[in-house]
Order: sequence, then structure tokens, then C-alpha cells
Amino acid sequence: MCSVHDTVEFEKRGIPAAVIITEAFRKTAVFQFRAKGMEGHRYVELPHPVSSLTREAMRELALCCVDEVASQLKA
Repeated sequence: MCSVHDTVEFEKRGIPAAVIITEAFRKTAVFQFRAKGMEGHRYVELPHPVSSLTREAMRELALCCVDEVASQLKA
């Protein structure tokens, strides 16, 4: 899961990062954060799957998580 690896690398450099996953990848993200020494790192979880959503549904879903992503980037 490249997004977790990228987030770890950014965070090591002092650059805030946020991971957005779907619920199907929760265990994988948690495992990879733990393996990279960042157990408990926050992430934004969306319902799975998102690939079948319409453009408008995806837009609504994205708007719902903007505050959570912003919060993680400020932490």
C-alpha cells in the first residue's frame, strides 16, 4: 500500500500527510503503519468500493472527509 509508505516517509521528514483508504484496506494500513514504526497513525476511511460511484456521489463523499483530512494535516 504505497500511500502508507509515502505517508511514513513524509512524516519522517516533518511533512504532514494523510492517508485515505477504503474500509477493505483497513487491516493492511494498520499492519503497514505498525511495521513502519508508526502504530496508531490516523487515516481517513471511506466505504468500499468507491470505483462504482458516480462522479456526483464521489464528490459528496470527498466533501464529507475534507475536514478530517485537514485535521490530520494540521496535527
